[in-house]
Amino acid sequence: MRYYPVHSGYPSYTEVNRAIEAVFAEHGRGDVQMPPKVYVAFIGDGDFRTMPAYLPKLALAGVKIVNVNPHNRVRGLPTVMALTVVIDVETGAPKAIINATELTAMRTGAAGAVAARYLAPRQTITLGVIGAGRQTEALVEATIAALSVEEIRVWSRTEKSAEAFAARYTDYNSRSVPIEHACDCDVLTTATPSTTPLVMAEWIHEGTHINAIGADAPGKQELDPALLLKGEVFVDDPCQAIHSGEINVPISTGRYDPDQIAGTLGEVVTGKKGRSSPDAITIFDSTGLAIQDLAIAALAIQNGDGYELPFP
Repeated sequence: MRYYPVHSGYPSYTEVNRAIEAVFAEHGRGDVQMPPKVYVAFIGDGDFRTMPAYLPKLALAGVKIVNVNPHNRVRGLPTVMALTVVIDVETGAPKAIINATELTAMRTGAAGAVAARYLAPRQTITLGVIGAGRQTEALVEATIAALSVEEIRVWSRTEKSAEAFAARYTDYNSRSVPIEHACDCDVLTTATPSTTPLVMAEWIHEGTHINAIGADAPGKQELDPALLLKGEVFVDDPCQAIHSGEINVPISTGRYDPDQIAGTLGEVVTGKKGRSSPDAITIFDSTGLAIQDLAIAALAIQNGDGYELPFP
């Protein structure tokens, strides 16, 4: 068994996008085993989640353990940390243990990039971002690898954070803007821990694609529920989205019906589903899937320099 530490074998976003697209295709064809993630809440604040999966055609199996602790920044720690264990499908023996903290951000960013490539009405875009943390950076990097980005409009609750984020992407005409202006774009990415809507339906014009990334636990939401009714919602996995995605709060309050879900990203990638027209507003509701973690773990193993650990 090999251990792959923090800085071992980070793949490029082009590689990650390709791998994530492939496993979503497997999901769209029904060729995966993946129970919904299990949440364990800590007393006080924060939680950890276990995420198992098996991809038979790719001979990949394993589980990720990931924690979310919103107050870790004041401790000098990431708010999200993760560990992935890859299992040998023939023997059941652990093959690798991987520090998946950075890989989690990358695979989530790649899911948004794949969704945008298939659902955005054009391939040359203005990109709007809500939030200016590490996950937003991964989403921007992955999107740049998938589409031609002409301009980036950044909003964060803290203007200083938005300005610092924008300064890293001056090659893409990036700048800090009011939230309504950030929403005036071709592809909008939201990646905040908000539990109240930030993006209002009246700010979104026809043809916009939205990657709703931040809502990944019960009670979280970033979008005006009226926007879900106005748009076409595609999810990564229906069970997880209903429980903990962007649609979880509107469903619990009776403002959104699960039957209104337009399809899954896997169905979009395999050509079974897609946007209904160039003017439609499309929304990708991302909760994060274990198959994504296995796909990027395989890349890390392929590219990395792990070292042997004794087992058994």
